[in-house]
Amino acid sequence: MRLLHTSDWHLGRAFHRVDLLGAQAEFIAHLVATVRERAVDAVLVSGDVYDRAVPPLAAVELFDDALHRLAGLGVPTVMISGNHDSARRLGVGAGLIDRAGIHLRTEPSGVAAPVVLRDAHGDVALYGLPYLEPALVRDAFGVDKPAHETVLAAAMDRVRADLAGRPPGTRSVVLAHAFVTGGRASDSERDITVGGVAAVPAGVFDGVDYAALGHLHGCQTITERVRYSGSPLAYSFSEAAHRKSMWLVDLGADGAVTAERVDCPVPRPLARIRGRLEDLLAAPDLAAHEDAWVEATLTDPVRPADPMARLTESFPHTLSLLFDPERAPQDPQVSYARRLAGRSDQEIAEDFVAHVRGAGPAEDERAVLRDAFDAVRAGATVREAAR
Repeated sequence: MRLLHTSDWHLGRAFHRVDLLGAQAEFIAHLVATVRERAVDAVLVSGDVYDRAVPPLAAVELFDDALHRLAGLGVPTVMISGNHDSARRLGVGAGLIDRAGIHLRTEPSGVAAPVVLRDAHGDVALYGLPYLEPALVRDAFGVDKPAHETVLAAAMDRVRADLAGRPPGTRSVVLAHAFVTGGRASDSERDITVGGVAAVPAGVFDGVDYAALGHLHGCQTITERVRYSGSPLAYSFSEAAHRKSMWLVDLGADGAVTAERVDCPVPRPLARIRGRLEDLLAAPDLAAHEDAWVEATLTDPVRPADPMARLTESFPHTLSLLFDPERAPQDPQVSYARRLAGRSDQEIAEDFVAHVRGAGPAEDERAVLRDAFDAVRAGATVREAAR
């Protein structure tokens, strides 16, 4: 069986205030053409269909067009909700849409109810695990600790129990939206650290033939059977080196997996340039970035006059201008930035306690801080889900 694995469409998202709806429509057209030309048997969309819980009307219309075009091909499509989606809104009409071959999986209670397809070698069970926010689903899954690993492990236990009751030789695929250990993040993914450590081990997916993951925006292979498709478009300059693509996965008669990357259309390349303004304007090797969306970081010790106007003369599609002035190593601003670089909110708060009273927090105090940060993040997640 041939599967096309994609995720993280983020319909409605802009790139530094540049409207991407046209590029997203081009991607949808490319996806539909790939399904038709490469004889795809099923499409898998692993969450974050939309960029926010209440998407703009134009994004909803594009999603509606995508559903009609996929249904018109007669190729089954399985979609799950991600942490950016409103599961309730995305799942409206799921029962009716299901009859057209578009299978929306947005309810945690449905993780063990697969879409079952059949080919010449037998059944393939496709399980959709929507994004599982630990604080919201802990009771539904009966876990004591509301953490990403515990709720996802509980969901996979239900998947394996259902699979065990199916005919021998049934192959299995899981769609999930999560941060799996070993994955490389970028700047455009929303933080999902509520409930403790966000990452879950790849071993949580043991027992299924293929795990089609969403959430991380870079296409990557965690194991041969556990992969991220990544987002079809770049949504931050941290993705400048990404090759945007989908996975074309062939599932053999014995469950063996072979995968091929199918490149996505690139509306405009990304470039990150860094240096003093005069050097950037004079560098001949940077002329290749004239047509790229550019992020420029200026290192001039003194901020130059009209830097954006001057940059756009050479790089007309400059979207982001940053300043990181060259400073002497003993400069207090340098040492402060270095102390903060790469540190979590928890670590910064603990450092502040140590600075104020001369000793760091005790273990029970660390737990109070951790609970406070989790409560703030959980509150933001609940408010987003309720919108």
